Amino acid sequence: MSVALQTDDEQTKLWNGPAGRAWVEAQELLDQMFKPIEDLLVEAVLAGSRRQVLDIGCGTGSTTLAVARLLGTKGRCTGIDISEPMITAAQARAEREGAPASFIRANAQNHAFEPASFDMIISRFGVMFFDDAVRAFANLRRAAKNDAEVRLVAWRSPSENPFMTTAERAAAPLLPNLPARRPDAPGQFAFADQRRVHRILEESGWAGIDIRPIDVAFTLPEKELVRYLTRLGPLGLILHEADDRTRTQVIETVRAAFEPYVHGAEVRFTAACWMIGARAPSGTAAPKEAASA
Repeated sequence: MSVALQTDDEQTKLWNGPAGRAWVEAQELLDQMFKPIEDLLVEAVLAGSRRQVLDIGCGTGSTTLAVARLLGTKGRCTGIDISEPMITAAQARAEREGAPASFIRANAQNHAFEPASFDMIISRFGVMFFDDAVRAFANLRRAAKNDAEVRLVAWRSPSENPFMTTAERAAAPLLPNLPARRPDAPGQFAFADQRRVHRILEESGWAGIDIRPIDVAFTLPEKELVRYLTRLGPLGLILHEADDRTRTQVIETVRAAFEPYVHGAEVRFTAACWMIGARAPSGTAAPKEAASA
């Protein structure tokens, strides 16, 4: 739920600034909304009997901790994220739980992982923000053991996810400076093109690539809807810049646009996603470097 970004510096600034803080503040709401995706990834780890798991773009750590609870003393789950506020929140959660999880505040695109140290790599909406996706997945391939498995969930296209763009579409006439999304640029929908995702994985050294559409039912409490739409996404990044009158008008207009999704005390929508699978081919050396996507 980020505006498109062009450079690593911009991405670092965003996720260590307003976007990162907003996600920490909305942690419980987002974890509840994304729980069906978390469950799918936990099931994938369980089915594969994996023991050393890496969670890319782990945010405040919900999926990392869920996998760590599953593994118990038989393994470990490590989460990595570029956002210091979110990693700090994730570490605090792990300490409270005493969970066998660890967290790295770094960019997975260029972090110096120990080679061949993970037998599974997962992500819940965390891989679409690399400014050089081929380089990033080549780096992850070096961090993976031979025969390691990848299981990622990413958004399909904006047209298939109207809920996710409702706020900015409704607000656009009132906020002319609202940032526009750019196809294939780092951001929420960067992995919308199935063929591009396949090429990224193939060029970065992964095999057995399997990209399937999944449609997942999401819910959130109606009482949290205004907080959700005013704090997150492109609208959340600039709404604070508006004067009080414009802000009130935007909130009223955007809230009305979400009415088709409101069912009593609950907001319901379908998340159109890709379930992305791949493996690190056995007997094949990890790439030393890769060309840009």
